[in-house]
Amino acid sequence: MHLRPLLTGDAELLADWGADPVFCAHAGWNADASWRERVAWARRDLPDDLLRRAALVGADVVGYVDLHGAGERRELGYVVGGRDRWGQGLGHAVAFAGLEWGFGSLGLAEIWAEAIDANVPSVRILERLGMRETGRGGDATFLGRNSFYRVFTLTATEFAP
Repeated sequence: MHLRPLLTGDAELLADWGADPVFCAHAGWNADASWRERVAWARRDLPDDLLRRAALVGADVVGYVDLHGAGERRELGYVVGGRDRWGQGLGHAVAFAGLEWGFGSLGLAEIWAEAIDANVPSVRILERLGMRETGRGGDATFLGRNSFYRVFTLTATEFAP
């Protein structure tokens, strides 16, 4: 697994992932967006406080990782696509690559993340990464179920690559 900046040509692949409404529900994407809207979203200029890298296995883009925020503390986000790649350990690998990038290359002191309680695989990934649960976030709906966000954190000194 390695990370690189997203390229203009990656936008079409990300847009293809968004054709799957179940994928969109898991990723927090708008399932009603058209393919062109999804391409435009993927190609947009990111705000200064959002860093994004494509996650690759070999030459294949299998997802992306975000680090959002400013200063030495940022929020981790990650996506694995398409859905046919789920259940293969890629979520853990992508998220772990994001931690390595944040702590190693960017020198962050702390990385935090949220996962919807009803999205058990996402919660397990954060737990397997060694992230500590630090609290409860806001309410959420996931696949038609009422749920809530669980908040996790990890410091640079706790991270063991």
